[in-house]
Amino acid sequence: MEYLIGIQGPDYVLVAADTVAASSIVQMKHGYELSPTAAANFTRRNLADYLRSRTPYHVNLLLAGYDDHEGPALYYMDYLAALAKAPFAAHGYGAFLTLSILDRYYKPGITREEAVELLKKCLEELQKRFILNLTSFNARFIDKDGIHEVDNIPLLKAVS
Repeated sequence: MEYLIGIQGPDYVLVAADTVAASSIVQMKHGYELSPTAAANFTRRNLADYLRSRTPYHVNLLLAGYDDHEGPALYYMDYLAALAKAPFAAHGYGAFLTLSILDRYYKPGITREEAVELLKKCLEELQKRFILNLTSFNARFIDKDGIHEVDNIPLLKAVS
C-alpha cells in the first residue's frame, strides 16, 4: 500500500487506499466490539509496548469507525505509536503531495459529495505528480449503517 487517505464528515468517514483497505470491525477475544476510540487506544498501547521490545511493529495506519455515542472518528497513528484524532489524514509517500489539498479544501461540515470530490482532487494530484502509477483505489464510507463501497471514482487518464 503506497497511499491511504481518510476524510471525516459530520456523520461518516470516507477512507480510500490504493489496495484493499482493512474494513472489518475490531472484536476482542471475549466477544464484544470496541468503539473506534477504544480500538485506537488499544492499538496504540500495543504498538507502544512492542516498540520497546525486541520485535517492534513498523506500521503506519489510519483507523476509522462509527460509534452510536461518539459518531464518526478518524485516527492517525504512526510507527512510533503516536495517536491523534484528525478530521482528515493521509499516510504514505502520496501524503506529501496531498495533505496541502486536504488542508485547503476540507471544511468541518463537508457533505459526502464534497468529500468524494476532495478525494478525486487528491487522487488526480497523485496521478500527475507521484512517481508510481496507482491505477485503482478502493474507497468506502463508514457510517451508522455500516460500511459502503464507493463506486465509480473516475480519474484523469494517465499521460504517456
